[in-house]
Amino acid sequence: MRPHLPPLNALKAFEAAARHESFTRAAEELCVTQGAVSHQVKALEAELSIKLFNRERQRLIITEAGRDYLAVIRDALDRIAAGTERLLQRQSAGVLTVSTSPDFAAKWLVHRLGHFAEANTGIDLRVSATMHHVDFAREEVDLAVRHGDGNWPGLDAVRLCAERLYAVCSPKLLSSRRRINGVANVLKSPLIHLDSRSEWTNWLSGVGIDDAGVMHGPVLNRASMVIDAAINGQGIALARTTLAAWDLLNGRLALAFPESVPLSKSYWIVCPKATASLPKIRTFRDWLLAEASNDLRQLKSLGGVSKTRR
Repeated sequence: MRPHLPPLNALKAFEAAARHESFTRAAEELCVTQGAVSHQVKALEAELSIKLFNRERQRLIITEAGRDYLAVIRDALDRIAAGTERLLQRQSAGVLTVSTSPDFAAKWLVHRLGHFAEANTGIDLRVSATMHHVDFAREEVDLAVRHGDGNWPGLDAVRLCAERLYAVCSPKLLSSRRRINGVANVLKSPLIHLDSRSEWTNWLSGVGIDDAGVMHGPVLNRASMVIDAAINGQGIALARTTLAAWDLLNGRLALAFPESVPLSKSYWIVCPKATASLPKIRTFRDWLLAEASNDLRQLKSLGGVSKTRR
């Protein structure tokens, strides 16, 4: 068993009084009354059965035993302070492991990592791209970016941004002989599908075109593949706000039409509630939100936010 230790408040009062040679000035430093400091020191002397100070003509004189004990207490408090500082530094810096989907990593995150690294040299960022939702209790992951409705019990969840579904294509396709003249003529153009052809059918219905019977075009199983195929001029694809933003803003993609439809699910920044306020997690979360907010401002200037249908 750990040996009995005197109360920490009493040790702090003793150290401050010895350093200032005054109960009054020690009380001012500790934000307590002079009587409280005197009481703590007297209680410590009683517990140790050792006189730590002599009171002579309103002066506080530390005894030889008190001086020896003071060296021990100062060393212990210095060690506690140094250990606390190291702990806080590890919370605000060091390794930060982030889990996200391969699509989000490839189309949104990877392009921006250099900017984050330049601004946060103390954080060693590790990105794990995986399709499964990590178990924070079992896996060494600090934060995750998930796609869903934000309902993950026990986790702190902050929405990255609202999402809409846009029809996108290569800028070259818009200027080619097969130029797209309005959303009503979309079926005359090659379409690229994600997982099934139902997404295009639903999107067309959302912008007022029913019974489209979309049955043509390749079906791919990854959103990043769909976007890359559109960039390469293979047809028109549907892409969420977040995944399309980088390529739209950098001229690799263009909006085929101004119309879009809202999506109920979006990307969320999640972590355990117990660690949500750690400095390094807060730093990365704030950076993600700032980047997403900047994307939305720029997309609005392209007509990718304001010209929408519901």
